[in-house]
Amino acid sequence: MSKKVAIQGVKGSYHHGVAQAYFGQDVHVNECMSFQELVHSLEKKKSTDAVMAIENSIAGSIIPNYAYIDEHDLTISGEYFSPIHHCLMALKGQQISDIREVYSHPMALLQCKDFFREQPHIKLVEDADTADVARRIQEKKIKGVAAVAGETAANIYELDILAKEIQTIKSNSTRFFILNTRDELEVKKEEINKASLKFLTDHKRGSLATVLNVMSDCNLNLTKIQSLPVIDMPWKYSFFVDVTFSEYTDYEKAMSILKIMALELKVLGEYKNQNG
Repeated sequence: MSKKVAIQGVKGSYHHGVAQAYFGQDVHVNECMSFQELVHSLEKKKSTDAVMAIENSIAGSIIPNYAYIDEHDLTISGEYFSPIHHCLMALKGQQISDIREVYSHPMALLQCKDFFREQPHIKLVEDADTADVARRIQEKKIKGVAAVAGETAANIYELDILAKEIQTIKSNSTRFFILNTRDELEVKKEEINKASLKFLTDHKRGSLATVLNVMSDCNLNLTKIQSLPVIDMPWKYSFFVDVTFSEYTDYEKAMSILKIMALELKVLGEYKNQNG
């Protein structure tokens, strides 16, 4: 079965670039204008895989996406770290002084706040996708409006780049998950050296520390921890963690202990560490 990969956004978006890097330049993509639509594309079998941004080195975690993965019982089968190079782009022949409004995804705008602080005449407007704004500007020939997106979007939609590398921190990077539905996932144990887990502990002092100590004692390296409130249990939190390990047997040992200790334990994904 050929791959059909759901992405948030349109061709030329950062999600599209990751899909090409991970699955190949000729990958067929299903364009989704929201993360919810992306999840539904997987669930309804319109897509075999999905690419979902999960955290950014400047703006932090995209917390709702953790909930989407958990609530819809999706599986993380891989990850990809992509450098983000934001550009300001508009119809040909315009200058920054001509621009009155800039549209882009809220995360992209947040990552460029220092640049726009120096452009007080520009109004920032949140939109669903970086590249889709670029496409609309070209299709509707909108003057006085610019997009924040990657250089690929400017090339695809034939826009002038008014400024490059406008992100506040030049080493800006976003981590993406590769997602599948659980019934379509095939995992090779010999390739696995990272896992994403969700767990709940009881409300006693030291419960979280005890769980983390088990991970450490079993030679697991904690690379990420994110807490989310449990909706139907006030002041109760679930924890989403990423761990890396050299030996799969160490991971199996930790899991056997955690299944006993934690109130709830769920494996969100087992995959190869891209940075490993």
